[in-house]
This record gives sequence, structure tokens and C-alpha cells, in this order.
Amino acid sequence: MTTFDTIFFSVFKHYKITHKQKANTIAIVYLSLLQIALILVLGAFFAVFLEQMHVNTFSASKGWALFIMTSVFIYFRNWIVYSGRKRKVLNAKTNKNKQPIYTMRLLWLLLLGCISLAIILLNA
Repeated sequence: MTTFDTIFFSVFKHYKITHKQKANTIAIVYLSLLQIALILVLGAFFAVFLEQMHVNTFSASKGWALFIMTSVFIYFRNWIVYSGRKRKVLNAKTNKNKQPIYTMRLLWLLLLGCISLAIILLNA
């Protein structure tokens, strides 16, 4: 199991208690937002780095278009992976192995930290 699988099941198990029918959707949206935020941080870092090196390979509009296409792909991939049979298989593996469960406070701070770091890099 990957780190993202563990994060998904941490969010899923946390929200399964209060929102039984929406727990899977909430976990998919959270995981997609986290992965998109990480892509945004990497993109902002490379944009600032290449600008400092005076490399002109990509325009800003093309970069944002690529980011939007990547975001849609990430959400669609997560929806496919975690909505079907693979989620049930991974859930059985998680119950058997007792993977570490992350707290929701830590996971939400991780997402907010990634977004704030991307904003700081984009303003630089």
C-alpha cells in the first residue's frame, strides 16, 4: 500500500462514523485535493526556479492549462481507483495489516500547508 492509500483510508474511516454514505466521496475529494496541491507546489517551485534561471520554455497560460488537465486526470483516476473493487481489496489489506492511521487534524494541516506554500511560491 502506498502513502496515498493509507491517507485515503484514514480519511475514509474518520468520516465513515459520521457520514456513512458520503465517506467515500469525501475521502476521494480530500485525496484529490492533496495530490493537486502537491502538483501545484511542484509547479510553482519549478516556475520560480526557471524564471530565476532565465529559461523561457513555457508560457503561464500553457502552464495553467496543463495544471487544470492534470487536476482533472488526478480526480478521475482517484474516482476510478477508490470507487470499485480495488477499494474493497485495499480495505481488507488495511484491516489485516493495521496500517498507521493519521489524525484528521494532521491531514488538514498538511493540505493547508501545501496550499499556503504554493501561494507563497507563486507570489515570489
